[in-house]
Amino acid sequence: MNNSQQSSYHETLNGSFSSLLQWDDLANFWDHLRDGEQAGWYIYAIGEKPPTAIVSADEFLQFINHIDALIRKEHDERVCGIVYTNHPKTPSMVKIYDPNNLGLSCGSSEIPPLPGWILSRTEPEDLRPAQVLPGNRRRWWKTLFS
Repeated sequence: MNNSQQSSYHETLNGSFSSLLQWDDLANFWDHLRDGEQAGWYIYAIGEKPPTAIVSADEFLQFINHIDALIRKEHDERVCGIVYTNHPKTPSMVKIYDPNNLGLSCGSSEIPPLPGWILSRTEPEDLRPAQVLPGNRRRWWKTLFS
């Protein structure tokens, strides 16, 4: 990966994002991605090695279905507020925070926690998380595409 790609990825990651605050907002966003934004995505599980290849449309849809089920099951809150996109209609990056490791995901801390997963159109760079991916999440991730 060259420096301009790394810079672009890092700039996007640290740029402006909107929360998909309401559960209906999240459902509509997933539907938008299912209806035509499936090709050309990298899926990065923070704590694993960053991917070097985009996933297939089928793998992308499988991930969306599984991550949606996971966050709805484990984030039993009135609002969602743990999925963020850099643009709701033409996204190039989506941050998904792990419901079991939220910290201050709203970014109000000096060093906000990393998301659990990042969907991006640009090849990810290694974010080198301070924490190891928990065993239950590592198992979930490993079985997702097998």
